[in-house]
Amino acid sequence: VLRGAELLRPSFKREKKRKGESLLKSVRQLIESVNDTLKGQLDLEQHGGRTFEGVAVRVAQRILAMAAAIWHNHKTGQPVIRSLIAYDH
Repeated sequence: VLRGAELLRPSFKREKKRKGESLLKSVRQLIESVNDTLKGQLDLEQHGGRTFEGVAVRVAQRILAMAAAIWHNHKTGQPVIRSLIAYDH
């Protein structure tokens, strides 16, 4: 435990249940959902970056563009035809 942070991990079959283990499934599902959105909707697997900085810029551009579209639709009162967050083509 460093600075009050504790690593959570599932218990092995022969171990008793660990503290916080019940949270792991929902957190993992959330992380997998975010990763799937980033890879699918934003097409991050074909980012085209050649360096770490290039990849970071392209990822940031796509996330910012999606956030701007969601913000714009919310501020202008656009009807929700489909969720921009959960849409995967």
